[in-house]
Parts: sequence; C-alpha cells; structure tokens
Amino acid sequence: MFRKNGKKDPELFQNVSEGLRKLYRTKLFPLEDTYRFHDFHSPALEDADFDNKPMVLLVGQYSTGKTTFIRHLMEQDFPGMRIGPEPTTDSFIAVMHGEQDGVIPGNALVVDPKKPFRKLNAFGNAFLNRFMCAQMPNPVLESISIIDTPGILSGEKQRISRGYDFAAVLEWFAERVDRIILLFDAHKLDISDEFSEVIRALKNHEDKMRVVLNKADQISTQQLMRVYGALMWSLGKIINTPEVVRVYIGSFWAQPLLVPDNRKLFEAEEQDLFLDIQSLPRNAALRKLNDLIKRARLAKVQAYIISSLKKEMPAMFGKDAKKKELIANLGEIYQRIEKEHQISPGDFPKIAKMQELLNGQDFTKFPVLRPKLLEAVEDMLANDIAGLMALVRQEEAAMPSQSVKGGAFEGTMSGPFGHGYGEGASEGIDELEWVVGRDKPTYDEIFYTLSPINGKVSGAAAKKEMVKSKLPNTVLGKIWKLADVDKDGFLDDEEFALANHLIKVKLEGHELPGKLPEHLVPPSKRGLVEDEE
Repeated sequence: MFRKNGKKDPELFQNVSEGLRKLYRTKLFPLEDTYRFHDFHSPALEDADFDNKPMVLLVGQYSTGKTTFIRHLMEQDFPGMRIGPEPTTDSFIAVMHGEQDGVIPGNALVVDPKKPFRKLNAFGNAFLNRFMCAQMPNPVLESISIIDTPGILSGEKQRISRGYDFAAVLEWFAERVDRIILLFDAHKLDISDEFSEVIRALKNHEDKMRVVLNKADQISTQQLMRVYGALMWSLGKIINTPEVVRVYIGSFWAQPLLVPDNRKLFEAEEQDLFLDIQSLPRNAALRKLNDLIKRARLAKVQAYIISSLKKEMPAMFGKDAKKKELIANLGEIYQRIEKEHQISPGDFPKIAKMQELLNGQDFTKFPVLRPKLLEAVEDMLANDIAGLMALVRQEEAAMPSQSVKGGAFEGTMSGPFGHGYGEGASEGIDELEWVVGRDKPTYDEIFYTLSPINGKVSGAAAKKEMVKSKLPNTVLGKIWKLADVDKDGFLDDEEFALANHLIKVKLEGHELPGKLPEHLVPPSKRGLVEDEE
C-alpha cells in the first residue's frame, strides 16, 4: 500500500510489543548498526527487551533499606537475600517470577534468550560474578520484576575495587527499567561521590525516577522537616533540573512505627508510591514506545556526527593530526549539525564522553551519510509510531484492571485498613446510624433561620449560607448536586445537613465522592435512590 507521495502506509501490527520489535529490526537497527551506535551508546535491543515485564530498579547507599523494601512489597524472603546494618547486598539481584524458588548465576543468566539480560555479557566476569536472578512464585512478581543493587559506599577504595564500571551497569539498567527508586535513609543523608556519580549517570531518565526517604518513623516531626529540606537541597545540586523530583516519605517495612506522630502522612505517601508502582504494567507499552523514540533520536544524531567526522578526514596524509583536531573541536561540529538539521541541543550525547569514545576509533572506516537509512527512521517516527500509539490505547482499554497485586499491595486494597477508610466522605461507612445525624441539630438551627417554605429552602437561600465556607463555586456546585438527592432544586432539612457535612469533609482536606455513597444518603431518601438505580 502506497500513499500519494510514494511512501508506504504505516504497517498494521497485532500488538504493541510485536510492532516495536518489527519497527526496531527493520527501520532503526540498520541505522544503529551502520553508524556504530552500539559501540558508543547502548547495545542492540533483543526480543526479550520488548516482551519482558516492567522492571523496578532500586538504588541507594548501603543500609538504606533496599532489600527490606523488596521484602516489604512481596511480604516474603527471596533467595540470596541478606539484610543488615553493614553493607550486605554485594550483587545485582534480579528478583523475578518462577515456578520454584531458586537462584540463576550471572553467567547462565546472560545466555538465556528469554531474559532481557544477554547484553550484560559485555561487562565481563567481574560483574557477572556479582549478578544473579532470584526466582520465586510470588503474586507481585507476576506483574513486575525488581532489581536489587549493591549498596553504594563512600570513599575511593571501594569504587576502584569493584572491578567493573558500576555507574555504567546502572545506566544500562536505567535505560531498560520502568521505574528507578532512589532510597535515602533519614539518619544519614550524606551523598557519597559514587552516589553522586550514579545519580548523574541516570540523568536522562528523570521521568522514571522516584525518591524514597526511608526510616522516617525514627525521627521527630521537626527533625523530619529538616531532613526533608536537606535532602531536597542535596538532590537539587546533583540532579540540576528546575523540576522538583517526587519524594515519598515513610517507613517501608512491616515493623511498628517508632515515632507514630506522622502515621497519616506515611500511610498517604505509601499509598501514593504503591499506586505509582501498580500503574507500571498498564503503562509498560507506552514506556517502551517512549524509550524507542528516545533511542531513535539519539541514533539519528549519531549518524550525523559519524558521517560529519568522515567527511572532514583527509584522503591521504595527516590523518592522525586531523583526528585529534576534530575531537578537540567536537563542540563546533555539534553546533553545525544542530543548525544544519534543526536538531535540539538536548538530543546530543555529552561532549566529554563522546570525545573519550572517539579516541579509540579509526575515523577512516566511518561510513558516509546514507539518506535512505535516515529516511526510514524519519518515516517510523512520523507515521508508524502514531499507529502504535493508537494500539497502545486500545490495549490499555482492553486491560483496564491490569495492575500489580499481592504482597503489601493487598493490605491497602479493602477492609477497614484500606487507605482512607472511615475518613472524609467514608466516615460512618460501617455505622448503623446516619453519620450526618450527629451534627444535624446544629445544621437545623441554621436551616430554620433561612425561612424554609413547606420544609424546604431554595437554591438562592442555601447559596447565601454555603458561600460562607469560602469554597469556590466549582466545589459548592458539586456539593449541591450531591446533596439535592431528589433533584427538585430545593433542600429539605436532611439534604441541607448533608450539604454542610460535605462542606466539612472538603474543608478538612478530603476529596468529594463522584457519586453519593450509600451511607450518606438521608434515611428518608434511601428508597428513592435505590428506585432510580
């Protein structure tokens, strides 16, 4: 099928994973392969990269509670797990779903085509001896996989003695995971050199990054405020973006709170973080699509840089001198490409890293610019991606309930210990008496000052009283809609009391319900609401 301009119509795919895989193989990979993208930036993607479950990467200094956090989510120990105040986890552990408990060592893991780790082979034995997969049957792991990492230490010695490039390994994972959780201990906020380096290595993945201030139950409210401020200040210096990274405060383990003053805050924060993690399976296809677009843009820039360097090389003499000159003037080459091809400066790789990598390359073997390869990628970005976006939405609509279940996530789902149970609009949910009745005598006094006619007050009369709450009209309009149960445009004494109760709920900082919950329906209107339904 061809369009009028001679270009092919976007392909139709069965599902997003298959579509991404095919587009990558046919349109993006040839460009990457020709211009040595895999030597400079990131290894080629494999089938498992498109099919694997969403992954969560945990990063933090030693003893910040990374392994305990995983145990808390799953409510179960996992093979190879060690917890203690000293640096305990010395390996990268991929915690994944399996029918039986077991550990797969790194060297066996990187030859398994069904696992997305084959390209980690490049980091060598020093790393592979410190990498393993812990498999176990756990409901949480049916939807996500979790990567535990070695605790980051302070000081130069440990960094050198690792034997592999720790920051580069983390960057490799960061490219492929759906969520990066940085854990900090409320007791020791010092950010070591290695941790700063790691956070900078994750620089292009701020959209995936979340920060957890853990062990916050061990300090008082006043200390917590100071610690939170200090953490934001430190992060601001390292991450160096105008946006504020989201920080979740709490105590992420199943032990009694030492200082219970901030219990409500911790519950709300844990709930927010859990919802964020639970949304990962639903948004996984979109994340993979987003990452492929990022990769395509970088691959295009790589092609322009490599072909520009090739163009500048002399045919015969002075090749080495010219190579040195080109590397030194890489910034000017960037600017020229930027203007010539209208590319955003944010799409270019870091100059220092690129210069370092170019030193070991033979420029004479670089290929010239091949417009057809670039056109294929342009076509993919302009047309095929739009088709996949529509498919993403279809897949999401077909699987609305897809979220992480089991483990600690179950505790926040239902029953009296579910988040917000018995608070705000849910207050009185399991009481026999109508909860609004408690304050009804007070509301009745106001009601009778409004000169009701036939036991009801008009909207205009109710409005004068309701605006005293200082809530905006958008909120008061919603409260009116919920309180006018019989939809007659007037409020009787019960409906007026209900309106005041909902105003109180909103003033206490809670959200209003979308529709009136059963327990808030006035007793005299209960049959009426059931009939309507």
